[in-house]
Amino acid sequence: MSNAELSEMVNLSASACHRRVQRLEKDGFIRDYVALLDSRKVGRPTTVFVEITLSGQADEVLDAFEKAIALIPDVLECHLMAGTADYLLKVVAGDTEDFARIHRRYLATLPGVAQMQSSFALRTVRNTTAMPV
Repeated sequence: MSNAELSEMVNLSASACHRRVQRLEKDGFIRDYVALLDSRKVGRPTTVFVEITLSGQADEVLDAFEKAIALIPDVLECHLMAGTADYLLKVVAGDTEDFARIHRRYLATLPGVAQMQSSFALRTVRNTTAMPV
């Protein structure tokens, strides 16, 4: 939204609102501005969650895995987990064949992987980037 719309919404003058937004940016509360794409319209309607268990927990194993995962364009999110799996990935694909390509080309070659479990999302019930503040 524009600064004028925001200032009206929070009941501040436009200049005061702009200063506060700049301060939030400077202090790191506002990290980025992004455009959210429709996954269907860009040909990536399939979401797959991949649980990965590594062969060990040594720093060099974790570092090698994380460096490799950062190079895979189809991985939208990668989380180090507590629980049964070491990492949880959110992967987007065109369809199951495309995911098979991603799996063969990238996921199967990741360093230190002992086990991998993939789950396909049937439908997205809730998807937001809004942070509750």
